[in-house]
Amino acid sequence: MLYPARLWKELKEKTVQCRLCNHFCIIEPDAHGNCGVRQNVDGSLMTKTYDLVAAINIDPVEKKPLYHFLPGTKTFSLGTQGCNFGCAFCQNASLSQHPKTGREITGQKVTPQTLVEAAIAHGCDSMSYTYSEPTIFFELMQDTAREAHAKGLQNIMVSNGFQSPECIDELTGLIDAANIDLKAFNDDFYREICMGRLSPVLENLKHMKKNGWWLEITTLLIPGKNDSPDELKKLAAFIAEELGEEVPWHISRFHPDYKMQDCPATPMHALTLARNIGTEAGLEYVYIGNVPGSEHSTSFCPACKAELIKRYGFEMENVGLEDGMCKYCGCKIDGKFS
Repeated sequence: MLYPARLWKELKEKTVQCRLCNHFCIIEPDAHGNCGVRQNVDGSLMTKTYDLVAAINIDPVEKKPLYHFLPGTKTFSLGTQGCNFGCAFCQNASLSQHPKTGREITGQKVTPQTLVEAAIAHGCDSMSYTYSEPTIFFELMQDTAREAHAKGLQNIMVSNGFQSPECIDELTGLIDAANIDLKAFNDDFYREICMGRLSPVLENLKHMKKNGWWLEITTLLIPGKNDSPDELKKLAAFIAEELGEEVPWHISRFHPDYKMQDCPATPMHALTLARNIGTEAGLEYVYIGNVPGSEHSTSFCPACKAELIKRYGFEMENVGLEDGMCKYCGCKIDGKFS
């Protein structure tokens, strides 16, 4: 079903400009934006994803990954088809890139109310807008987030961070936490591999932080593409200096996927080097992900270095956290803890 889109403006001769993300697509009548899900219909911008969810799951919140936001709880995760990026390494390409082929958008019929009711019925503490790129199903996310807050649930966004400033402001007060992919710290990577740009992501991260969102950052470390020590030092410094040393950084292991099947998986020594670079930059919480059994998923107190939360895959064990503080030295641990 076509549904009236938000965040756009009229131009001449029934052309419109989408104001949802930093592509700011100018869309002729009958054409689509870069995402493939927003269409100009006779001079009005419409979305094709308002009532069609292509993926729904009950996940541990640690899977987003969020380690400092309601750890140990379940989150109701949902996503539609479509994305405003075209990452060559996408791990959800069947969802994200499908609309760009011109094929019909498919999914399960939903409403914001039925989604929130299902989350409550399954004992979830939050809603997560994830899997593809939630920016492109903004209208569904916004209305569902309002409904979720009204019913006492929190809202999480897992995103590439390429929103327009207007989009971030519209979501402020609705989105409680976000995990944002900071995919690299060089613009060529964003332009050539992701079909995006770096600078809007950096500005948006600062914007989200200023607006009071709880942020955690993820970087998928790809051998030979974004893993040079110099680049990682700049990336870690940006997090520490512009966002805050308390912002968790998740360094995730790459596995060959989509158009990058010939690229090897990230070696463990490269992940460890990146973690050390983050720690040396002053970051208090640096984690390694996509590595089963890694001891680098444990949360430590930044003051006394005691173990606080041990993690085994997506399972967690609280060994030192009481009321959001280290039970050994009383240091307040950054995040939101149930």
